[in-house]
Amino acid sequence: MKIETSEASIIRLITEQKAFFATHQTKDIEFRLAQLRKLKDAILQNQKNIEDALYKDLHKSPEEVFLTEISLVLSEIDNHIKYLKKWAKPKKVPTPIHLQPSSSKIIYEPLGVALIIAPWNYPFQLLFNPLVGSISAGCCAVLKPSPDASNIAKVMEEIISETFDSNYISVIQGGRETNTILFAQKFDIIFFTGSPKVGRVVMKAASENLIPVILELGGKSPCIVDRDADLAIAAKRIIWGKLINAGQTCIAPDYLFVHSSIKDELLNKIKSNILLMYGENIKESRFYPRIINESAFKRLSGLLDEGKIFYGGEGDLEDLFFPPTIIDEVKPHFKIMQEEIFGPILPVMTYENLDEPLEYINKNEKPLAFYYFGGNKKARKVLTKTSSGGACINDVLLHIGNHNMPFGGVGNSGMGSYHGRESFLAFSHKRAVLTSPTWFDLSLKYVPFKHFKWIKKFL
Repeated sequence: MKIETSEASIIRLITEQKAFFATHQTKDIEFRLAQLRKLKDAILQNQKNIEDALYKDLHKSPEEVFLTEISLVLSEIDNHIKYLKKWAKPKKVPTPIHLQPSSSKIIYEPLGVALIIAPWNYPFQLLFNPLVGSISAGCCAVLKPSPDASNIAKVMEEIISETFDSNYISVIQGGRETNTILFAQKFDIIFFTGSPKVGRVVMKAASENLIPVILELGGKSPCIVDRDADLAIAAKRIIWGKLINAGQTCIAPDYLFVHSSIKDELLNKIKSNILLMYGENIKESRFYPRIINESAFKRLSGLLDEGKIFYGGEGDLEDLFFPPTIIDEVKPHFKIMQEEIFGPILPVMTYENLDEPLEYINKNEKPLAFYYFGGNKKARKVLTKTSSGGACINDVLLHIGNHNMPFGGVGNSGMGSYHGRESFLAFSHKRAVLTSPTWFDLSLKYVPFKHFKWIKKFL
């Protein structure tokens, strides 16, 4: 049973955070750096608790937890500690001649009190990574983890409550009712990670109070394997990216478009790599995660009715084990091609001419990620002729790990971006400031605009 948080306690918490933000303590750079260091220390001290909780929720191995959750947050914190002073420094910008001798600059202000809502698939990383940006920018934050990953949600609440005062950063637990209450409050920014369906609900609610939103959503991320691709590398990297977290990854390769001449060879290599990674008895592998709940399992099972199962198939509902599954001879109108899979099922379609998959991709919603395996010349073509939140050439997933690049969607897959400096900017307001001296005052700008013809020459 999901325990909801009352409206009164939510309103009280937000009021306390707004009052604390009004003291301006969070604007001090040294204060922000100290909080980032405290967060890092708390994570390191609780690493075993985080690993145990994620094993209970999703059967993630400690290795996968570190690679896909903990390490990404720790490296994000280190990146902000290293560069925050540089990012927060006012930026001088040129002043046009008609405004001189004034000077111009941009200063970076924290937006205020942030609401950060995370999903269940990477519950630690997707709650704490945005939090790093909030702290770095100087905001207060209300954190809302998913109730579907209840064990890690409790651990994260304990970490936050033991590390920070609630009037600065706090965790609120609950389900849909709690979300509805939160969406109705006047936050200064909402950072939401989840499905496009719920993203629309968030955006609609935020519009009532003109709250800026960052929406990190998802969609069907395509993967094209061209005839000149290195099939051994492609097979290994594709199935690795597909099976991390049992496919419950927003940037996982959702479906495969492969040139007909190499399809059979590629699928056999993919099958071989599954066995190499997880062994003959995948269910017994300590590295293979589980599906989050029965509802998600049954939804995945309902996608197996069309096409030809090349490998895998039905799993174990009681254990929430869903095996790696490859479905061949898939058609665009199949049910599996109508929604994001979010599981370890890889549908396969073939093509003869590269324009065929590009046309299909462009007819549908813009994906969060795009993957192409092939030569660089054609890679430039597919990037030019498509759009996506991010992309990898001859690899999958890895673009998320570069702090120097923004991570985010486009269109149906989201709006706004974060990671590295983009996270600092996500929770900041860029304030334009023009400073004018008093020793000079241009009389031409005043009514009755004498010598107006000269003013027009300068504008």
